[in-house]
Amino acid sequence: MPIHKIRAIRPAVRVLVTGGAGFIGSHIVEALLLTGHEVAVLDNLSSGRRENVPAAARFYQVDLRDREATSRVFSDFGPQRVCHQAAQASVAISVREPHLDADINLIGGLNLLDACTARGSQVERVVFASTGGAIYGEVPEGHRAGENTAPAPISPYAIHKLAFEYHLEVYRTHRQLPATTLRYANVYGPRQDPHGEAGVVAIFFDRVLARQALRVNARRAAGDAGCVRDYVFVSDVARANLLALDGGLKETVLNVGTGTETSTQELAQQIIRVVGQEVPIEFGPLRPGDIERSLLDPTRTQAALGALVSLADGLRKTYEFYAQRQR
Repeated sequence: MPIHKIRAIRPAVRVLVTGGAGFIGSHIVEALLLTGHEVAVLDNLSSGRRENVPAAARFYQVDLRDREATSRVFSDFGPQRVCHQAAQASVAISVREPHLDADINLIGGLNLLDACTARGSQVERVVFASTGGAIYGEVPEGHRAGENTAPAPISPYAIHKLAFEYHLEVYRTHRQLPATTLRYANVYGPRQDPHGEAGVVAIFFDRVLARQALRVNARRAAGDAGCVRDYVFVSDVARANLLALDGGLKETVLNVGTGTETSTQELAQQIIRVVGQEVPIEFGPLRPGDIERSLLDPTRTQAALGALVSLADGLRKTYEFYAQRQR
């Protein structure tokens, strides 16, 4: 990520990034280090990778569900800002295992907030990675979901993310903990794991490069173009997090998306063109918990961040990463 694209936090501060060994978190860690900050990563490596953590960042292999271990990280590192990216991020898993999703996304998050507000804590601000792609539920044709759109979550994942947003408001009001919530669209880019249940862009690149068919899960019935999504490149998400950590956002809630709708079939076709390798496209049934159409209003995002990476440019950058990794 070019350093001139990143707005620095001034003055330099100590930032703890939960989930910093993961896809999005590791990009945020790199951006923070590029702008001169002292960074620590808290990650249990359940889905993140140790090699994603730069050598310049301190690393704690800790699960947020372990209340005492989380507290010890704060005592040792003394963060001034906290960027909370750690999560159970699969809608499908949340539908199958709602208790697990609640344990990680709610209880683990509350352990973090308690550590942020414990006696002696130096935390001045928290930034929380929420989901615009799931919280707003179905977005009608011709509309985009703005930050004031009434939430309509239909999966345990979305419900627990929204519940944690409400908990943040309680901690802001009663424990004086400033916080910003970023509601992500569908984030994609280098380092996204193609072997999980989330991250269709990574899955499609992995399959095209292996000359395997791409599967389009149905929007309403098998054979249609699939669900409609708003795909946002990971460098723009990292920029939004740095701006929020700096207190540079007026709003306490901000969508991070492009406002451009793309069906799963269209995404598959674009990736096939980028790679230049023809593979079949297959059509599957509906997946439990999937939203048919999710599209965010990018007005506030663009006002805060300026121009965003287009899907065409982002897919090219992502392909360069996966192609290089195959060599």
